Amino acid sequence: MSKDIIDKLKESKLKEREQLLESIVEFNPEALLADGLEGAIMGYDTKGRVIYSVGSIIDILVERDGMSYEDASEYFSFNIECAYVGEHTPIYMYEE
Repeated sequence: MSKDIIDKLKESKLKEREQLLESIVEFNPEALLADGLEGAIMGYDTKGRVIYSVGSIIDILVERDGMSYEDASEYFSFNIECAYVGEHTPIYMYEE
């Protein structure tokens, strides 16, 4: 693919993500976000809790932080998934 097409796809994805975040905040201003993991947001539930893709979170940790897949999975399990921060705690979705 040409660089122009890739740039347009990235820009389109960024706009979609921004619109999704706006929808979430509008629906539930108290929704909690996991810092730096906006790219893993899949949507939100009927209570306005943000839903994240576990696979995408792990991919972000591998790419952004240079972790191995195993380290990223362990980090997610111990530091993200198990953190309860109140009724607006995000939801983490596993995809098969």
